[in-house]
Amino acid sequence: MTQTTGSSVAERKLVLTRVFDAPRDLVFRAWTDPLQLAQWWGPTGFTNPLCELDLKPHGEIRIDMRGPDGKVYPMSGAFREIVESERLVFTSAALNATGKPIFENLNTVTFEEFEGNKTLLTVNVRVLWETPEAAPSLDGMSMGWSLTIDRLANFIAPDASDRELRATRFFKAPRELVYRMWTEPEHIAQWWGPRGFTTTIHHMDVRTGGEWRFIMHAPDGTDFQNHKVYDEVIPLQRLVMNHVSWPHHRMYVNFTDTEGGTQVAIRMLFESAAERDKVVVEYHAEEGLRENLDRLGEHISGL
Repeated sequence: MTQTTGSSVAERKLVLTRVFDAPRDLVFRAWTDPLQLAQWWGPTGFTNPLCELDLKPHGEIRIDMRGPDGKVYPMSGAFREIVESERLVFTSAALNATGKPIFENLNTVTFEEFEGNKTLLTVNVRVLWETPEAAPSLDGMSMGWSLTIDRLANFIAPDASDRELRATRFFKAPRELVYRMWTEPEHIAQWWGPRGFTTTIHHMDVRTGGEWRFIMHAPDGTDFQNHKVYDEVIPLQRLVMNHVSWPHHRMYVNFTDTEGGTQVAIRMLFESAAERDKVVVEYHAEEGLRENLDRLGEHISGL
């Protein structure tokens, strides 16, 4: 595809990494088999009634993404480089109602063996050019790709429902404010933890690779040391934290603008069903998660 309109936007770029508990041949096939790609491509709630790949250099890509509201978002592209189980390079472009591209991205996806039979996936996206009407789509690029990779993880992994906790809550407050409550120590110390708990924060570095160390003080005087590492930070949109101390788990926090406020969706994925059950039974984790969000709402209301 050649650029006919638009301007250079070299500043728009995105890099995402994710480790999948699956061999890289399997992960690579999920990207290159159109039947598999159609099952996970796009953000949550999207389907792909048309998904066609001509898997060769200069081979064309055509995907029609249908949103939850029924609207279809057509996408075209072409492969530039294909290295079996190692690397994909392809362009992608969103099409407007007349079938003309409104921007073009260059996407480089690498697949590396990681710790035995796992796969380290790296997605590098660079916007080559855009038209003015593309701004809303590109402003949501980070969130869209993050949700898409989540769907890939769920597609590849076996059913994880027995080792996860989920919670969703609406807050009548702007997303910028709600996000600050999660990322500024002076705020999160006021509401983090179940009812009756207090929190002392020793270190909080909210960036990809940054650490968060804190102590939760229970009403009976027991102290719980906590250590988290931020695996992904997309300001105002998404936080992913690995809980390094026990109980080991990965926490996903997504922030979404909704009418009149912000929706926060939390997913805590534990290493095993046994560990998940242990924190639910012995530490009342489900109730604690609900109370945590209750306290967040109360803190926001008191500002």
